[in-house]
Order: sequence, then structure tokens, then C-alpha cells
Amino acid sequence: MTDVIRRKIDRARPAVAEGAPGADRGWRLALARATRDAMGLDLDIRALTISRFSLAEILETVPDRALLALLDGPQGGLGVIMLSPMVTASLIEMQTLGRLSSQAPAPRRPSRIDAAMVAGVIDRALAGLDDTLAEEADLSWAGGFRYASWLEDARPLALMLEEETYRVLTAEVAMGPLGRQGQVILVLPDLGRGHRPVQPADDREAAAPQFTQELATQVLQADCRLDAVLGRLRLPLHRIMALAVGETLVLPSAALDAVSLETLEGRRVAGARLGQHRGMRALKLNETQAVPQVPRPAPAPAASPVASADSAAPGQPAAGPELRAAG
Repeated sequence: MTDVIRRKIDRARPAVAEGAPGADRGWRLALARATRDAMGLDLDIRALTISRFSLAEILETVPDRALLALLDGPQGGLGVIMLSPMVTASLIEMQTLGRLSSQAPAPRRPSRIDAAMVAGVIDRALAGLDDTLAEEADLSWAGGFRYASWLEDARPLALMLEEETYRVLTAEVAMGPLGRQGQVILVLPDLGRGHRPVQPADDREAAAPQFTQELATQVLQADCRLDAVLGRLRLPLHRIMALAVGETLVLPSAALDAVSLETLEGRRVAGARLGQHRGMRALKLNETQAVPQVPRPAPAPAASPVASADSAAPGQPAAGPELRAAG
């Protein structure tokens, strides 16, 4: 019963509603998995807050001697990730020594080499955030960012970042068996420039695109016959019965540049010009030139018992079947 109620509540929520729990949970998982998979460092996020800061407020919250990495995002968006000195030193120590020493290193200013060594971990964490938010609305502002460059200090941020509101994810982390304390601060534009997933309301809507595609596939595989009509000729029945192999029939109204493309019912759908393509007969559709449509003659009346098609007067045309030259 509890699961049923929970599903009903989830369905009642807007499919693309903004929600901090998505980015909160996603960043916790992505950051911890990135350090564990990349270098075997156990990182525990003790607390994580999501706030909205202006550019001036961000510049005031930069930790002392923090490693600053500029991030490239969708549609030219820029973000920043800040690693406190203890976090940076622990990442470097794990990559160089394979373990964390019992004595914490002294704080120091990060270098370009430090940034190059932690760039892979940053990208791995950001890629993991994309994966966890694949079906979350927070993907529109938190997804698609990657490491771009290293900043020696925070002063260029005032010129590089736009004057807009930013979302700041501040994670208080503990690393290694001794629980070294540090901060990881992720700063991203509040205005989402990335892809915004739209979730179906139920299973029927999720299956609708697949059904539509399968139906379209079946319809497009159906055959539709069209006849290319060069001209029409009306002959008496006795003349038709007397046709011989090799005999030539003159089509008075035939023209190679005035071919009529018709359905089996005789309805004209397009005009065309007769030609060839790679040694085969072909038609080139001609939509600009009006092709005269020859009206189909009315069916001949039924012959009476007294008169027949063979008994027509020599000077009068006899009713008979219609011949069409079709390509």
C-alpha cells in the first residue's frame, strides 16, 4: 500500500518541476564515486547546501588558497569549482603516494601542476552528475559542465563570469580513515542553458512514441502503384482483336515532356518528364509546368441485341476498350 501511495504522489508532481533534492543527491553520489573510482579515496559528504549567490557574493566566499578551476558549460555558460587546500592536498597525495599520511600537510597555494592532476577527477565527478540527473529537471542547470582551465586567483572571475545569479553547492567533506576535513564548492549559473528532460506522466505515454514509430514503419512499407501515362488511344473492339505482333499504334496526344502520373483510379497526382537514369527508364517530376490532364472517356453504353461494335457504320467510330501506354 505504501508503494502505491508513493507512486501516486510522484505522478502528481510536475514532470519538469525544479527540485534541489535532484542536484543534492546527484552531486553527493558523483563526487564520492569519482574519488573512489579514480584513486581509491573514500570521501564522505557530511553536509551539502545549495544556495543562490550573486557574483559579488561568490567572490567573497572563495576559500583562502583554494584551487580554482573554470568550467565550460552548455551554450557558453561558465562555472567554477573550488577545492579547499586540504582537499587538493589529499587528492595529490593519493595520486603520488597511493595513501594519505597520518600527518596532514601544511596548507599551500595550488599550482598549475596541481590543477592538471585533479582535472580528471573533476571531469569524472561532473560526468557522474550528468548521469545521475539524466531524468531530473535539475539537469537543465547542473548538467553539461567540464573542466576548462585553472585560475591562479579569484580576481579574473569578476571579468569572466556574467553578472547573474548562481547556484552554489557547498559540500563539507571528510576524506580517508582519519577524516580530513575540507570543502568542495561548485558554482553554476542559475539560468539553465542545458537540456531539460521531459518525463512521461505514465507508462502509456512512454510507450506512445514507440507505437507511433512502429505504425509509421508499417505504413511506409505498404505498396502504392502509380502509372506513368504517356497517352490514350480509343479503338473499336474488332480492331483490338485484330492486333498483331509488331504492329505500331500511333498515339496522337503523347509527349515525352507531358507524362501524367496517375493512380489506379485514374486520378492525376503529378506531372513528369520521361527520361532515363543509369540506363533505366525514369521520370523526373515537374511541378512548375502544368501538364494537361486528358479526361477519361465515359464508359461505352451496353450494346443492344440488334447492334454491336462490329456492325458500326464505316464512317462512325465504334465504342471499344481504351488503351493506355504506361511506363
